[in-house]
Parts: sequence; C-alpha cells; structure tokens
Amino acid sequence: MTEGPGGAVEKALAVLDALAEHSRVTELARATGLPKSTVHRVLQTLAEQGFALADRQGNYLAGPKVLALAGRVLQRLDPARRARPALAALQGETGCAVHFAMLLGAELVYVDKVEGDKPYRMASRVGMSLPLHSSAIGKAVLAALPEVELAPLLGRLRLTARTPRTAVSPAALRDRLAGARATGFAVDDEENEPGVRCVGAVVRDHTGAVVGGVSVSALALEQELAELVAHAPRVLRAAREVSSAFGAPEPG
Repeated sequence: MTEGPGGAVEKALAVLDALAEHSRVTELARATGLPKSTVHRVLQTLAEQGFALADRQGNYLAGPKVLALAGRVLQRLDPARRARPALAALQGETGCAVHFAMLLGAELVYVDKVEGDKPYRMASRVGMSLPLHSSAIGKAVLAALPEVELAPLLGRLRLTARTPRTAVSPAALRDRLAGARATGFAVDDEENEPGVRCVGAVVRDHTGAVVGGVSVSALALEQELAELVAHAPRVLRAAREVSSAFGAPEPG
C-alpha cells in the first residue's frame, strides 16, 4: 500500500477525490493509502459539511455541496459550452476525436470531447487532467506563454517519460516548443500515449491570455503523422473560433 497524504486537509481532499470513483470505505482506503479508520473519520466530517452522503448500505457518495460547487464552476465555464459548435464542426471535417482542455492553475483539464467517427473510443474523458509537456494541447499552451511565465512553469514541471518519445529534458522540450511557435500548432507524435497522435492549437480569452487549447487525435496505425498534420489549418481555425467564444480579439 502506498503511503497516504499527510496533513488533515490533504487527507480530506484525497478522500473527496476518491469519492468520484469509489463508494466503500475499504475501496477509499485502498485508493488513498489511508487507514480505514482515518477514511471513516474524514467521511463523517465531509458528511457533516454536506460534501458527502451515506446511504443505508454503507456506501458514500458526493454530497450536495459538491454538486453545487460543480454547478458554479460550470457556469463560469459557459464559454466552453458556447464553443461546442466549433468542436463539432472540427470533428465533422476531420473524423478525428476532438478535445478541448482548459488551464486550471498550472494544470490542463479536459472540459469537452467529441468522439471521432470510429468504432473505438479514446481513453480521455471530460474532467481528466493531461500533462503539459507531452500532450499536443499542453505544448501549444507552453509555446504560447511569454518567457516570464514559461520559465518558472518549466522549472516546476515533472518531465515524466510517458512513452519512449516524450521529451524529458528542458532542452528537448524547448526545441519542440520552438517548432510549435514556428508553425502555430503543436504535435504529439505518440509522446503522451503509445499509438496515439494529436495536433493541437492554443485558445485565448478576451484579454489575449492563454486559457487552453483544442486538438484532434487519431490512432497512429490509422493516420501517419503527415496525414494528421494536414488537419492543422482546421485545428487552428477551430481554436480561433473557440477563442472568439471567450471574447478574444481577432488576430491582426
């Protein structure tokens, strides 16, 4: 069993996060690495505050305060819903799976996904986080950041090898970011997930600040890199349309 979180806040957040996929105390203890007694105590506190609910069978669920908080967050992300037509159009033009991810702090999170015209489904899902250094959207975001923001962020990133193709040194990553700046889009050539290729472009808000990105994804066995890169103009157009939904000014 892995060592669980240390502080009281960390323990509470770990249990709350695990509630998204687990409902039994034993499962939550296994997922968080915490003793069952600690998990039970945390759940009682969460229930008292409305962040958890217990049913008659001893299962725990996310409580009404979690749902209310999620609703308020989604309201703030209303422009993401308004961007759906651009994402749907991109999927229709390319046949690929289309993703839209937003920066939340120093993390990218999928906020929308349109499945491709394939019998299979990508493993990604709305709410899942994705790495900045190995994903197409992540590299598009990093490449668009001013150096004053990029340098400290790169210093904090863990350049984990997601696949043998992942850039795991700052120098190698900066080389790929330079390529993304030159073309206006970023490529993930099986760098984040084996057998999957993506092309991504950055999305900006009404101030011109980077807020996320749009990408198309396909299996490597179905599309060579050049074939997927051929969709880049469509990805860039979709990213501009999504940016427009956030009130971004038209590029000069």
